[in-house]
Amino acid sequence: MYERFVTQRVEEVLTDTPVVLIVGPRRAGKTTLVRKMGEVGRRYITLDDQTVLEAARTDPTGFIRGLDLAIIDEIQRAPDLLLAIKKSVDEDYRPGRFLLTGSANVLTLPRVADSLAGRMETIRMLPLAQAEIEGRAPTFLEQLFDGKLPKCQSPILGEDLVRLVLRGGYPEVISRESERRRQDWARAYLTSILTRDLRDIADLEKLTELPKFVRLLAEHAGQLVNYSQFGAAINVTHKTGQRYVGLLEQVFLVTTLQPWFTNALKRIVKTPKLHFLDSGLLAAVRGMTIERVKADRGAFGAMLENFVFAEVMKLMSASELRLNPYHFRDGQMREVDIVLERDDGMIVGIEVKASATVKSGDFGGLRALADACGDRFACGVVLYDSADVVPFGDRFVAAPLSCLWA
Repeated sequence: MYERFVTQRVEEVLTDTPVVLIVGPRRAGKTTLVRKMGEVGRRYITLDDQTVLEAARTDPTGFIRGLDLAIIDEIQRAPDLLLAIKKSVDEDYRPGRFLLTGSANVLTLPRVADSLAGRMETIRMLPLAQAEIEGRAPTFLEQLFDGKLPKCQSPILGEDLVRLVLRGGYPEVISRESERRRQDWARAYLTSILTRDLRDIADLEKLTELPKFVRLLAEHAGQLVNYSQFGAAINVTHKTGQRYVGLLEQVFLVTTLQPWFTNALKRIVKTPKLHFLDSGLLAAVRGMTIERVKADRGAFGAMLENFVFAEVMKLMSASELRLNPYHFRDGQMREVDIVLERDDGMIVGIEVKASATVKSGDFGGLRALADACGDRFACGVVLYDSADVVPFGDRFVAAPLSCLWA
């Protein structure tokens, strides 16, 4: 069993907060984590059990009455339970009473959005990070804000890096030996998400068109969002296309990365970018295999950017730093793939390259970001497919992609 980054934080929050909600995609490892905690006296209840689900939906208050030190798995299937939990917690505010998991972000549902404000802490758990797979405690983010990066002892390069990116981080994918079997699992998983989980949170028109819609999003992964174009692909409006993207965000299939900007820059792109939260699922949707990447390396760049973005999101869950992620693009089309802003306003920029060489021109976006930030700029790094850390002037460095888990 892999040691997960969020374990210590969950244990800590349970000591001072009545309700803890772990949210993240289905099959990312949430149930494994909470069942382990159930071994110390917590009652485990799953709403994937149809009889239990019916009882929870029929009488939420009666279902919660008498529960204490309880784990409720897949809470999004009966969101009205959150209202009953609120009532129970208001009567007994002891910490650690309820540990919940959700494979959809139930806090975006209007009827429950504010029901547990001040009573619950939410922790996001994504599929396995490479550092979790290798059993390492990464310091990548902390090193960036300190303006330096560690050397990578055993960098993963070339075809091995491609294989790692196309695999992604789902535990069941990692356990499968062949690429074909990994992609078979990913396709079955996507079918389940699109036909089951989305029905738990919304009534959808054109449900049969969703696979086509997701394929279109996959072709635009790492690019600026265009809701009109997305909607037109399945003959729905801009507004409906935006709603569908929002629902896919709720089930943690994709996310939109907001732009970073400052009033000091008059011309700047303020459109979000689209990312998949697992590069293995993205590869399955796009039909990307190792052989196809060999034949067309250009198609690997967007895959790699999505992989790095997801890895950074996972590292943020393990870090004591308080960070917000963005992307950057100015009016001259100079861009930075990932911008991280610390709560004190300090900024780092991360650019991703699929090649084994880096040139000074590859730092154009990072230099534009540094100029916009001034003294707030801590470091800019270009991550690339190599083993060498190479300085490119003050506060700029090219570094191996493996630094993400060093």
